[in-house]
Amino acid sequence: MNKLTLNARNLRKNMTTQERKLWNIIKNKQFYNYKFLRQYVIGGYIVDFICREEKIIVEIDGGQHNQNENIKYDKNRNKYLENLGYKVVRFWNNEIDDNIEGVYRKLQEIFMIKTAPTLTLPRKGRYEKTSIKK
Repeated sequence: MNKLTLNARNLRKNMTTQERKLWNIIKNKQFYNYKFLRQYVIGGYIVDFICREEKIIVEIDGGQHNQNENIKYDKNRNKYLENLGYKVVRFWNNEIDDNIEGVYRKLQEIFMIKTAPTLTLPRKGRYEKTSIKK
């Protein structure tokens, strides 16, 4: 087993809180029956989550990804993965922590999940009152 594969295995055993939170939502085909793998090796990289069927990669980034050398690394990495036909989607740790519902909705949008429209009822007093006779 090569070094990268061993590293991926170690990352699977030691997921961050945010990775675990998202994984609990998408594992076992819970997200619209799409199969995701975690800490998956592609070329010389390890991606956080991948749906091979749709060629979508989901990355969860901490603050270190906001440093100049990591911004350049991520840009080159994204270019490599996109050249292989993958779409790379990134979420910040705080998005997972503070807005997991919004992350879920964004994934629905990316996977083009058709959701039932929300029914909005008019507020009382906005329309003429009608009486219903029995």
